[in-house]
Amino acid sequence: MKKIVVIGATGTLGQAVATALKARHEVIEVGATRGAHRVDGTDPASIEQLFREIGKVDGIVTATGKLHFGPLSNMTVEQFWIGLRDKLMGQINFVLGAQRYVNDGGSFTLTSGIVGEEPIREGANATTVNLALAGFVRGAAIELPRGLRINLVSPTVLVESMDAYAPYFRGFEPVTAQRAAQGYLRSVEGAETGRVYRIGY
Repeated sequence: MKKIVVIGATGTLGQAVATALKARHEVIEVGATRGAHRVDGTDPASIEQLFREIGKVDGIVTATGKLHFGPLSNMTVEQFWIGLRDKLMGQINFVLGAQRYVNDGGSFTLTSGIVGEEPIREGANATTVNLALAGFVRGAAIELPRGLRINLVSPTVLVESMDAYAPYFRGFEPVTAQRAAQGYLRSVEGAETGRVYRIGY
């Protein structure tokens, strides 16, 4: 049994990931605004405080991150920064700041999404962030010490999110959060590193 931290465990995807992992592991659920443990991924000091509280772990899963959806023609720099600051750096910050709290042979599992490879209207911020996350994972995989592994899960749109996102994803076949969670099991329990696990496409 491993000790796994799930960041974003109060969200739709995070809940499914935490549930799937609990079958075989001790799961510490962390939210941004709810839950017993909370963290602000955009603040390195908040990350340090969290891991000082919970101590050494065997894996960190991040299923979090805000993006900006809107027409490129009137997108502001500040709006574009939303995705860079929150979904991109918000996940990278955990890798940079929490490495020493992950036991030898442990893992990081980050989250991107289908828009990295299948662009949609008003999704330039999301496409940029998701592809940048893939680049980071590839680069970090060859440098992480002590047998630490890092992978990226890239799900298509979730069934549970279609009420909000259906207009952006006409013709896309959604998957359930439960199915998307299988990619996280593969990353946490497997042996690979530097991989992008595409779910549903």
